[in-house]
Amino acid sequence: MADFELSVEHVRAARALLKWTQEELAQRAGVTPNTINFWENERTRPSEETKLQVRKAFEEAGIVFSNGKNPGVQLFRENRPN
Repeated sequence: MADFELSVEHVRAARALLKWTQEELAQRAGVTPNTINFWENERTRPSEETKLQVRKAFEEAGIVFSNGKNPGVQLFRENRPN
């Protein structure tokens, strides 16, 4: 994995591309739904471990992230599980 900061913008965009609910992301990442909700609503900042778990869940579903001043998210459908 390339080293970069997973942002709330990345999370929101990736979830939208995959049409995942916050609950589905939480389940796939092994975190609580409140963790995702509070992060997306910028009420808390997640731990590095949580960020890693969320990123891994997205990448396993075919999401590729880019970073910089304009965070980017792409979905590669051939990697997406059925």
